[in-house]
Amino acid sequence: MSRLITVLAIIAWTFSTSTFQLPPPCPSEIYCYGPLLHAVQNAELYKDSKTFVDKKLRFNPEIVLTSFSQFMTDTENQPTKEELQAFVDSNFEAEGLEFQNWDPSDWISDPPFLSQINNSEFRNWGNRLHEGWKSLGRQIKDDVRDNPDLYSIVYVPNPFIVPGGRFRESYYWDSYWIVKGLLISQMNQTVRGMLDNFVQMVDMFGLIPNGGRIYYQQRSQPPMLIPMVDLYVRATGDVDFLRERINLIEKEFEFWLLNRTVSVQGHTLARYNVEFDGPRPESYREDFRTAGNLSGKPLEEFYVNMKSGAESGWDFSTRWFIAEDGSNVGELNDVKITNIIPVDLNSFICMNAKLLSNMFSLLGDEEKSQLYLDKFIKWKEAIQMVLWNEEEGVWLDYDMLNSRSRNYFYASNISPLWAECWDPISPQNSSVINRVLDYLDRSQATKLVGGIPTSMENSGQQWDYPNGWAPLQHLMVYGLENSADPRAKALAFDIARKWLDNNFAAYEQSVPNSMFEKYDVTSIGLPGGGGEYDVQLGFGWTNGVVIDFLNNYGDRL
Repeated sequence: MSRLITVLAIIAWTFSTSTFQLPPPCPSEIYCYGPLLHAVQNAELYKDSKTFVDKKLRFNPEIVLTSFSQFMTDTENQPTKEELQAFVDSNFEAEGLEFQNWDPSDWISDPPFLSQINNSEFRNWGNRLHEGWKSLGRQIKDDVRDNPDLYSIVYVPNPFIVPGGRFRESYYWDSYWIVKGLLISQMNQTVRGMLDNFVQMVDMFGLIPNGGRIYYQQRSQPPMLIPMVDLYVRATGDVDFLRERINLIEKEFEFWLLNRTVSVQGHTLARYNVEFDGPRPESYREDFRTAGNLSGKPLEEFYVNMKSGAESGWDFSTRWFIAEDGSNVGELNDVKITNIIPVDLNSFICMNAKLLSNMFSLLGDEEKSQLYLDKFIKWKEAIQMVLWNEEEGVWLDYDMLNSRSRNYFYASNISPLWAECWDPISPQNSSVINRVLDYLDRSQATKLVGGIPTSMENSGQQWDYPNGWAPLQHLMVYGLENSADPRAKALAFDIARKWLDNNFAAYEQSVPNSMFEKYDVTSIGLPGGGGEYDVQLGFGWTNGVVIDFLNNYGDRL
């Protein structure tokens, strides 16, 4: 039998993690860092690295760590794969044991949106997706609350909707589009509980983690709490919910302003920047092997950029590659996201400021309302001055490393339209919407049969061509709709129709009928591919966007 873990490997692990900021935000020496995690993940016991860190401990962490130390001594620091598997089986239970059955009390059998869908096949499909909220719903067992050290999941009291597949826990920015769909399904109480969970996470951690696991505490995801709360309050009129939680909602926004902003050309703008070393626990093997022979500062920067890329939600894409020549051609070790000012992140921040201003006004605090209105105005100006590219007629990510716009098509380039963080006339006095429509036409991205591609770069990364993702279709469609321009609104409907056709064909052709996290937009009816793991079924935000499109366009299909 082959010997997998050597003394040299353990020494290498100790050296490679010597730059950790200790203690790390995640306190677990099993789920977040340490020789046990290193040994198990690099032994490749599981196809998916996330499997191990989702398992439940059979015993207290101290007991397991002591047992592991003895185990390594007994095997002379060279256990075989079979021996290591036996150790894991003896000390861990299966993943997914943290949940109990949940039957949502606010689920209704015939939500009104279905009656607006003219096409009978689409109406039946919409009903199946509405039923699907039950299968995607989760409630955490009380045992997690009582014995948190035995689990990697973060205990929250209220049930929530998960994406599906390997994503067994709640995810931050996914939940915006899930909430969209739930509100159309009139599951207001479920939404209220999910928002309360997020607010409690802000209270616990000072941020909303990427997902509901302790190993995600080092990073967040695109800031969508304030837009989610806005959707809920608009749908329900529940101002008391807002009043009781506004301080923590504001605190989450302050996290981004305090920890993710830089000065660019005299303007304050945001970037993704997770300043913690070490591999991502849920992708430990992949990060460790991609790092290769890096050491010292380059190794630290690699891990920071990989975690920051995961914080973006776009993990991964050529969008974050900066090669030596400044281009976006490269591999994962070319991820330099901390040097990039993203259009969509700054659009979300700008939108948050405007919505927060509205919320404080609703609560009668005009001083705070004016404070955030001023931030909105300044952020909108910064986006126009730094990210708007007059030559291309669109907003582009900005490369701080090379002090230039990144002139590549990404579906996020029109995010200011969706966030309503733009002016009709550019700083150079051109019509913004006409320029954007011309840009989209030149890009060829609107010519594909199945929706909008994430990029036009076929790199093998999952946030690139030919994959299309539900949230980006939503950004594109409603960005164009928000402009009120007839040509833009016609294009919005065309994109929504293509996306629905693609999703419906894939649903009908799959056995069992399934929704996917991403789709191939160069054809009709095929799931997407690429990236670090197999395409996942479910799928929370895909269902939410389809329900939203059916609700808004169902009478025209």
